[in-house]
Amino acid sequence: MKKLNKSELKDFLNEKAAFYEQPKFIETDPIQIPHLFAQKEDIEISGFLTATISWGNRKSILTNAHKLMDLLGNSPYDYIMNHKPSDLDYLEGFVHRTFNSIDLSYFIIALKELYTNYGDMEGFFTQYHEENNLQNAIHHFKKEFFSLPHPIRTEKHISDPLKNSAAKRINMFLRWMIRDSKAGVDLGIWNSLSPAQLSCPLDVHSGNVARKLGLLTRKQNDGKALAELDQKLRVLDPNDPVKYDYALFGLGVFEKF
Repeated sequence: MKKLNKSELKDFLNEKAAFYEQPKFIETDPIQIPHLFAQKEDIEISGFLTATISWGNRKSILTNAHKLMDLLGNSPYDYIMNHKPSDLDYLEGFVHRTFNSIDLSYFIIALKELYTNYGDMEGFFTQYHEENNLQNAIHHFKKEFFSLPHPIRTEKHISDPLKNSAAKRINMFLRWMIRDSKAGVDLGIWNSLSPAQLSCPLDVHSGNVARKLGLLTRKQNDGKALAELDQKLRVLDPNDPVKYDYALFGLGVFEKF
């Protein structure tokens, strides 16, 4: 592919973003899990837990995310807020890669604490957001989330952007919650935060495509790479830079670009 100038690149990425941001995208994507629910809290919790285990084989992610919702009685908010300690015994045996029932049990406890103290997840992120991005809010979220006694091993399942992580999974979760739902894919249930503040869920696919298109020079997919990509995508569309996640991901996964 020939090198594109800025105008050509924007047109190309806009076309690809529009092509992939369609309801059919949901059929093979973890975002299908929060789409199962109507209540705001259920959407948040199912989305957060699904995003947390969204690494590895996509079919396996979907299988285990559905299994996880079954364990929570397909009423995640009710389970979180009303579970008894003995209920956590029934989670024994759940595992997705390195995320197991020990981690899940702590996540249940920590989410109850978060909802008790902040009302919902949107309330927490709104409290700590900055004008141009949500990476500082993610840092504070992790700090608050692990403020209760917990197994140290469980901390690895939430990344910290201030420790140079690209925090792919939680940035993806935030995209789901904040971007407008009119295209039928993202859920857009958080109105107090803006799509302009979002960062691209940077992974091996989107990173490789971004490098081929000249949007990214850094070789590692880390926090510094995310900042570089953020800057380039905000030039292309300052109001909705993360719509290009659809283009980068779609090109990488479905077109082997």
